[in-house]
Amino acid sequence: MPHLTPFRGQRYDLARVGALSDVVAPPYDVIDAQLQQQLYDRHPENVVRLILNKDQPGDNDGENRYTRAARLLRTWTRDGVLFTEGDPAIYVYHQQFTEQGREFTRRGFMCRCRLTRFGEGNVYPHEETHGGAKADRLKLWRACRANLSQIFGLYPDPDNAAQTLLDTAIIGQTALEATDHLGVLNRLWPVTDPDVQNELAALMTDLPLYIADGHHRYETACNYRDEVAAEWRAEHGTDLPADHPAQSVLMMCVSMSDPGMIVLPTHRLFRGLPAMSAAQLQAKLGDCFSYEPAGTGPGGAPGVWEQVEMEDDQGTLALYTAADQAWTLCRITDAGRKRMAEASTDHTPAWQRLGVSLLHRLIIDTLLQAADAPAPKYVRAIDEVVHGLTHGDDTGRDLTGQQATGGHFNLAAIVMPATVEDIRILSNAGERMPAKSTYFYPKVLSGLVINPLE
Repeated sequence: MPHLTPFRGQRYDLARVGALSDVVAPPYDVIDAQLQQQLYDRHPENVVRLILNKDQPGDNDGENRYTRAARLLRTWTRDGVLFTEGDPAIYVYHQQFTEQGREFTRRGFMCRCRLTRFGEGNVYPHEETHGGAKADRLKLWRACRANLSQIFGLYPDPDNAAQTLLDTAIIGQTALEATDHLGVLNRLWPVTDPDVQNELAALMTDLPLYIADGHHRYETACNYRDEVAAEWRAEHGTDLPADHPAQSVLMMCVSMSDPGMIVLPTHRLFRGLPAMSAAQLQAKLGDCFSYEPAGTGPGGAPGVWEQVEMEDDQGTLALYTAADQAWTLCRITDAGRKRMAEASTDHTPAWQRLGVSLLHRLIIDTLLQAADAPAPKYVRAIDEVVHGLTHGDDTGRDLTGQQATGGHFNLAAIVMPATVEDIRILSNAGERMPAKSTYFYPKVLSGLVINPLE
């Protein structure tokens, strides 16, 4: 396991702000314009003003959303809105939520994680990243000099020994509680006992860590660390000290065996492709798939997803063709597997079998010859698929944090998510899945703990 350490986090003083629920926010990349305004209106000191400050007319290099966020962070710290933990802590973090009528509790803990570049240590990525998101976060970190949100990491622990240790340590302690905009109950307990922290470190020794959510922010943390190291070297003539806060990043760690650890799908809405009927689509895909009509109209999406989910097969996906408003179930054939292997010789068979890999490499890039098409809109909920196909690209930010560009979608894809085991296998092999192959729900909240980088 990478070097994990407790730290003196910054937290909201509830005597100053009132309810913790009013000042927390989901990660920046799932906040659309409507939710951003709701969070702004909820409380004048909501953390959204730090993680996703609004653009203003007349913004320039000296005054912009990044500099405003940094100014607010300094002001809130000076005025006591935020306070610094008295002793270094590990922060136990539980999230209680409902998914498809079932109750879950996902348990983890937050700490500092020593940074190593992907490929140079035992921190592993599982998805590709986008350059624009990394540039945006680097500007924010340069201004604020703090981690305002956690990276979400997974580690193998079949017996959940590490989490059991921490959950035993918090028995009888009162949790800090916040309910987010989706109704997820978030509970936090600082653990400052050095003996517990040392025992946790011993349990985590030599375990790998797989990035589940926050690839952009992890790579940004490495870039920021390198900038700080260069500044330090220029000023002091020595390497950046190993214990400097910029050497680490705020990490939420969850056991891959935790009962609350679930992975949800991310579906795709494609823009910039020519309109096709189901028959035309099938002609292009040829004998790579078998085909079954699965419904009509955008409103058919829930039933189609139910069929795909019931089959629980990475080789089954559903495609919607806007020209005839038809849903088609597509099942990979032996010919399709052979064509996929030929089109992805740079990847392992484990990568080639994933539904998202089949969608992007085989269907979009190879058979439809649309590798240069605009990036799809990524959505989680089936009702977002319905809305997007009905109303077009008017739903604000998508899961990459990009604003909608307008227009209609001529193709949609419903796919199975990769599993936690898929993440482990591909990460260990040094491979990355296509972007947004997984959706880890619920999202970890920003505003529970801030990690200062100075």
